[in-house]
Amino acid sequence: MTYRYYITLKGESKRLISKIADGKIIKRFDKTGVARSGEDIVCPHFLELKWAYGCPLQCAYCYLQGTLRFQPNKKSPKGRRIDEVQEAIKRFINEAKEPEILNSGELADSLMFEGGKYSLSKNIIPLFRGTPHKVLLVTKLDKIEGLLGMDEDLKKNVIASFSINSEPVASRWEVGVPSPLRRIEAAHRLHEAGFEVRIRLDPIVPYPESKWLKCYYSILDRIFEKFTPERITLGSLRGLTSTINNSRDRSWTVYLKERSKWGKRIPFEQRFDIFADIIDYLRERWNYENVALCKEPVMMWEALGMDWKSCRCNCTW
Repeated sequence: MTYRYYITLKGESKRLISKIADGKIIKRFDKTGVARSGEDIVCPHFLELKWAYGCPLQCAYCYLQGTLRFQPNKKSPKGRRIDEVQEAIKRFINEAKEPEILNSGELADSLMFEGGKYSLSKNIIPLFRGTPHKVLLVTKLDKIEGLLGMDEDLKKNVIASFSINSEPVASRWEVGVPSPLRRIEAAHRLHEAGFEVRIRLDPIVPYPESKWLKCYYSILDRIFEKFTPERITLGSLRGLTSTINNSRDRSWTVYLKERSKWGKRIPFEQRFDIFADIIDYLRERWNYENVALCKEPVMMWEALGMDWKSCRCNCTW
């Protein structure tokens, strides 16, 4: 296990796990650098659990198209050797001195192998039983039967996060993905079963132009009519150069008119309005304020009057 010092969002130097062995399976995500001011990206450095990579879904704006461009099968799903993953996890559990959240959905959809050989619920999550650590599932799928079969004790080691979009955006750019309503129902079922459930509204796209905001209000209503998420993280459409260059359908890039430290984006003023409108709606309609932003710069958090140094977004405690 390798440790190193990281600068936290509060500006403090903290000794944290950097990686297990060569970092092939467990490694701290720190690509966004240190956030101090202005255009610096706010992103708490979290641990990745790289148990597999790729995704069977065909979202036009998926960043895995760029991230995995050098893999022989590009973003086609591939599981790592189960014994190697389990060994890395056991070593982590034996040596980690503080509770950690391990994000299993940075390079893969966390539920893509459920019901099969590489199932997370069968091979990996049970290793965390009785520990203070949690496995973060990030998904657009609704394959939750393996999770629903877990006992109450093991559920404490799981956070389920569903990426959801408005119905028009999902229909236009999320090919082969369960509908937003199916994802909401899966999230609801897990919530009812006692899991901690979070929502990512990401990437927000101002489409269709005439009624996009009403469509996002509608999908939020459908969520809150079913259950109250533990937290919601908002993210706007963005595209790294590698993502754009490796996308087959680039129609979504028409909205990206601004360059930033994290690729091309919707212009700042428009993103501000998007976030402000949705945050206000959540507060006024649902009395809900547990909201964070994903990979937005310090100046966006400050413009919205949000405390970026105390960021509690999808990947954190």
